[in-house]
This record gives sequence, structure tokens and C-alpha cells, in this order.
Amino acid sequence: MGCGQARRLDTTCFKKIHMKEASFTHPKESIKVLDEAIHIQLQKAHDYQNDNSSVKQIDYYPRGCASIYDMMNTKMLRIKSVMDAVEAKPNHGTNFESLEDSAIDLINYTTFFVEYLRGKMQGQDKNKDIFNKTPTPIIHNTNKEEK
Repeated sequence: MGCGQARRLDTTCFKKIHMKEASFTHPKESIKVLDEAIHIQLQKAHDYQNDNSSVKQIDYYPRGCASIYDMMNTKMLRIKSVMDAVEAKPNHGTNFESLEDSAIDLINYTTFFVEYLRGKMQGQDKNKDIFNKTPTPIIHNTNKEEK
């Protein structure tokens, strides 16, 4: 089945289509940022959830949305830390991850959060809640005591 025939767009097809058609020059910088986030997400997915790996995307988030939220919070704290350093010393440089890198990662974690809420994450159990827990059934007492 070719890319045009797929009911669901897999990353291989999406990458071909994205690289060919969706990468464009747009006057709005925020659209360019989203395009960069897509590229980074696809590259990381290829590294972390490739065909030779038994690891599924869901494995990174054992507590579902709570785990993704923790990652988002970590990114926000990194951003805050670097911003504090730059505010105190304007020439402060970063060694590994720039503010821009952290912000783009935050965009991607936000998309994972929404993906999880929609029940569409690779490996996600549709019978579990947003915290990756099996919901506890509610038991109603049908025996009513007569007074």
C-alpha cells in the first residue's frame, strides 16, 4: 500500500510527504517553528522507536499524561534556569541545550500530551485512563434495606 492509499499516515509516509510538500518558506515565524518541531519529532522517533527496537512510545510514559506533564515541567524548569542565568549575565551561554531547543521540545511534549488524551499514542492501552491505570469499576449497591 502506497503513501497515498494509507488510511492512517505512518511516519515513513508522513516524512516523505512532509519533506516534499510541507517544508516551505512561510512568512510567519511561528509556522516555521512548528515545521522544525515536526522535523525534530520525526528524527527522534526514528532514533527511539525504530523498527529494530522493542520500545514503544508509551513505554516512556508509565504514568500516562502525568509522566508527559513531568517532562513538560522539566523543560519549563530548564527554560527558567537558563533565562535566570541570561538575565543575571547576558553573555551566559549554554553547553548542551539552548532556550530554543528546550522550547521546541516543549512543543513536541505538548503534542504527545494531546496524542495521549486522544488515545492515539503508539502502544497505548485503550482500556486505561489518562494516568495509564485501569479504571476501577463503580459498584452500585442494589440491595436497599427496608425501614
